[in-house]
Amino acid sequence: MKDLEDWAAVQKVYKSTKSKRATASMLGISRNTVKKLLAMKKPPVYCRTDYTSKIDRFKEKIIEWRCEPYCFNGTRIFRELRNCGYDGSIGPVYYYLRKVDEDIGDSISKKATTRIETPPGDQAQFDWSEYQIPIAGRFRTVYCFSLILAASRKKVVCFSLKEDADAIYEAVQELFDELGGVTKELLIDNPKAFVIENNPKSEDEIRYNPHALLMAKHLGTELNACPCYWPRKKGKIERPFNYIEEQFVKGRSFASMEDLNSQGKAFVDEWCNQKHTTTQRIPNQHYLLEEKATLLPLPQNHYYIRGLQNRKVSPDSFISIGSNKYSVPVKYVGKTLSFRMVYGFRIMVYDRNGNKVLSCEAQDGKHLVRIDAEHYEPIAKKVSTSIPQVRRDFTERFSNGARYLDAAGTKFDQPTHHARKIMELQELYSDAVLDYFIGKAVDECRMDIKSFRQMLKEYNGRDISQSSCTLPEVSIKSEASGQANPLTRECSYYEEYLKEVRDA
Repeated sequence: MKDLEDWAAVQKVYKSTKSKRATASMLGISRNTVKKLLAMKKPPVYCRTDYTSKIDRFKEKIIEWRCEPYCFNGTRIFRELRNCGYDGSIGPVYYYLRKVDEDIGDSISKKATTRIETPPGDQAQFDWSEYQIPIAGRFRTVYCFSLILAASRKKVVCFSLKEDADAIYEAVQELFDELGGVTKELLIDNPKAFVIENNPKSEDEIRYNPHALLMAKHLGTELNACPCYWPRKKGKIERPFNYIEEQFVKGRSFASMEDLNSQGKAFVDEWCNQKHTTTQRIPNQHYLLEEKATLLPLPQNHYYIRGLQNRKVSPDSFISIGSNKYSVPVKYVGKTLSFRMVYGFRIMVYDRNGNKVLSCEAQDGKHLVRIDAEHYEPIAKKVSTSIPQVRRDFTERFSNGARYLDAAGTKFDQPTHHARKIMELQELYSDAVLDYFIGKAVDECRMDIKSFRQMLKEYNGRDISQSSCTLPEVSIKSEASGQANPLTRECSYYEEYLKEVRDA
């Protein structure tokens, strides 16, 4: 059937040409089509052809069986129809039943949900989502654990490389720590870490994982598993994951997992400063003003499934974990420390009393070494023993350093020996004072360390501001504060002190 546009075109062209042949030629259609369209005095209207169905003569029966008192389902109705002589498929039966259910008017959409709002401090919802995020130059599978307070909508998150029971339990406890308290109820999904069995067709109690129950008892909360395949039960926690992916995850890369956690927590906290569309309140304000005070107190420590692992600290102050080495403070050399790894990347080290020694990120690889220079400060040499390094340090620190080394090189076999001894006096004298006397030592040809100390002894406490090299009053640093000590002491006192320090 030709449409309305064809009919209108034929009518218009024929008025100007007065020829069916010319009209057909101009429009590119046949003369018979032109004749038919000219014969139609009114615009064409589409009329759908009604087709009969094998189910037509059974429609009244279907309605009867669908309603009270029968309330048959689709397969039962199909079986009854077959007994009545219906020889079609089950498809038309279901198609007609959908119309019947709509016409009856008593049917309720499966998506219909009752919104539930809980009082402050009653409920928190917990869940997680998986993302692909570039970490340190390569994409890794990362799990975002999130917990939301149902009343105030205050949200907190943390990121992990693992989604096992250890990571899940640690995330729940860490996120409650961030909130500063625990809710009376924790609404959860049905992973094996939480739920062993939750059969919606059974009237039996939900079987929770024993470790999950112990964690809940440790926190002082109760677990509440939502029905299987019913995510709307915990809709408050489901929706934020899409926002985190769109507004935070996409288009970003991170130097490390700790960097991801730091930025992610800051992003979510900033998000909680925006007005919530449902409550019409700012979650952070709502939480601080009303909900935080209603939370239960936190336990003193975390619940863990597995115990700590022990490692003995090597003489060079390292512990070995997963084929990598990590430095610890030198005071633990030879002692046994304990550690655990959480989230698949965070290493937490403890001493024998349970005090935290350090927390660091695991190395992404094998046979790697992580060194923290602060761990070696108590035994670190203040002045290098390497001859090239002594030359570099001496010339960089003192303006007279290069002149001293050149002059001392013509007089001593090891000029760096005396230069290093001079730099060891840095704890007693400032660099400006030492630099002045280095120049003085070159001028007076008193460059050996003994003569240099004697020269300090002679000038100590005297005002040398009128000398050829202008310098403030020479003073000795206080051992405790690093400030100038107004008391004048003999240099022999500090020589003995240096010997005691070196011997120690």
